[in-house]
Amino acid sequence: MPKNIGTAASEAAVRLAEQTAEAMYSRDAASRLIGLEILSVRPGYSRMTMVVRPDMVNGHHICHGGYLFTLADSAFAYACNAYNRNTVASACHIDFLAPAAEGEVLEAECEERSRTGRTGVYDTTIRNHQGKVIALFRGKSYRIAGEVIAGLEAEEARPAAAGPTTSRVEGNPQ
Repeated sequence: MPKNIGTAASEAAVRLAEQTAEAMYSRDAASRLIGLEILSVRPGYSRMTMVVRPDMVNGHHICHGGYLFTLADSAFAYACNAYNRNTVASACHIDFLAPAAEGEVLEAECEERSRTGRTGVYDTTIRNHQGKVIALFRGKSYRIAGEVIAGLEAEEARPAAAGPTTSRVEGNPQ
């Protein structure tokens, strides 16, 4: 394939990922509530930030693990939905490695490790502004019926097994 065709296809994939992220974020009250910001998104990848606010610290005066989990889980969601295919978590795990202090700016970077059929595996690393790793998160994804933005993808790109675009969950383990 000539280089310019591949480049055009990858540019289109990035545009699709960005449009999908914009649509998701407009409906993502949880991420907006805690002030998550999307820095970058492309197929299978996202990078987000969060400032640890005073209302996010626990009794030890460090960032509550639930907020760290939400940051990582949101980065995971934007990475695995970047193909404009409705995708949810089927399992996830987080390891807290270091505390995050009030006022710190945290960055979550999520990268796709595997995507086959309806499932995928994604790793998210949360770092503070100094680059210190705060937490490691692994999420397993499951694709359900429909698209984030219905009709945005070309009809021929949709697998025949997916059927009509609906919000019905197909065999989701949740």
